[in-house]
Amino acid sequence: MPVYEFRCQDCRRLVRLRMSFAEYETATSATDAASALSAGSPTCPHCQMMMPHFEEYATEFKGKVKFVRINIMENSFMPERYGVTATPTFKFFCGGRPVREMVGAMYPSLLKKMVEEGLSHGAECARNSTPIDYNVGYV
Repeated sequence: MPVYEFRCQDCRRLVRLRMSFAEYETATSATDAASALSAGSPTCPHCQMMMPHFEEYATEFKGKVKFVRINIMENSFMPERYGVTATPTFKFFCGGRPVREMVGAMYPSLLKKMVEEGLSHGAECARNSTPIDYNVGYV
């Protein structure tokens, strides 16, 4: 799987934005760190329009929030698991739990506000929410 990277304008370090769904699940489920997820596809013009702003916020919130872009064409299980019905979908996770969501192209300031609010209220929201157990089986 190709990795989407760009160079931070301030520190000149490479920032990794794209990973597989399995890598994302492993990186975020066992940590209390905040993460912002962009679910989209290469054929989605609105996803391409929002990507520069997503990159900008990845550098602005570096060290506070992990920004990840998931291609739903390559990770077909992801939309079903997180209820992605349209692209682009932006989700904010705290402690591996989704706490905020926005769908579609939007003003970039709304995306930034979602991240800021998620940082300030996301941990409290995650503590008060019910964990989802995907290991469903027959008894």
